[in-house]
Formats: sequence, C-alpha cells, structure tokens
Amino acid sequence: MQAKRFIRIIALCGVVWVIFLADFALGGEIRKASANQPAEEIKLPVEVEVVLTYMYVDGEISEETITETIYSMENFWAKYDEWQLIGMDQGKFIFRKEMDDISPLLKANGYFGVTEDGILTIFNGKPYKSHIIQSFFQIDVGKLESRKRMELKKGIPIKTKDRYVEVLETFKSYSKEKQAN
Repeated sequence: MQAKRFIRIIALCGVVWVIFLADFALGGEIRKASANQPAEEIKLPVEVEVVLTYMYVDGEISEETITETIYSMENFWAKYDEWQLIGMDQGKFIFRKEMDDISPLLKANGYFGVTEDGILTIFNGKPYKSHIIQSFFQIDVGKLESRKRMELKKGIPIKTKDRYVEVLETFKSYSKEKQAN
C-alpha cells in the first residue's frame, strides 16, 4: 500500500513538472493567476498522454494511447486504481493491466493446430492457410487418436480462455519434451 502511495506522489511530481512546462510555454500566465488567487481555488486542467498496456493470458500484449485531461488528481488515480503504474515521463503515464482472458486476436481468429514438425501452435486463421502466432511444444503425433489428429489438422478454434487452457492441457500429455524427462 505504501509503494502505491509513493508512486502516486512521484506521479504528482510529474504532473507538477507538466504544469511548470505549460507555465513556461504560456510565458508565466499560470504564476500570474496564482498570485491573484489562493492556490486551492485555481482550476488547472492538465492534459496528459496515458498509455494503457493490456497483458493477456496467451502472452499477447496490446497498447492503447489516449489523451486525458486531469481536473483532479484524486479522480485521475481513482479512474486507474485497478491499473499498475509502470512509468511516467513528462506528461505521459504508462499503466499496465493483466487481463484474465485471451486476447481479442485469438477470440476472433485464433486456431490451435500442429506444424509439419509436430509442434502445437496457434495460427491466425486455419492452420493450412495462415501464419503462426505462438508455438508451444512438440507433440508425439503418432500417439494421438486419429480424431485428435484430424482436429489439429483442421484447426481447433479458440473462442474463450477456458477453451485455450483445455486444449493446452489435453495436448500437454502428448508432449515429446515431457517424455524425454
């Protein structure tokens, strides 16, 4: 909890730095306003860049960059309370969130299949038409039931995290790496 508070203090310093740079760019207009009004009455929205990094169970990472106007630091931190602050740099905040799900790419077009070398692989589309997204381990294809071999050859669609985990677990027992140990 203290680490989170420390990070927020550091982030606040970053926002102060942004305000300083904005004041410099505006020729001191912010300081002139503060000389005429008590500090708590000054409403200075600050525009910052926020990078949201999503990390999925399947190893995919996606980023989204947005411009955020901060009217209140308290509201800003509350908005990103479930995110981990991983970096800041002059008006830029970088947050990360681990998603307990598979990536949108896999849901939309991911298929488990097997390469010619017998490696369990995820393809972008059906295995015989598309390129590899991720490879896992080599399977002893000779020990597979013909039904499972055909499923892999045609491609097993991945629509949910449960299906992703189920297929990996099913074929892990056919792994050549496991048999070598």
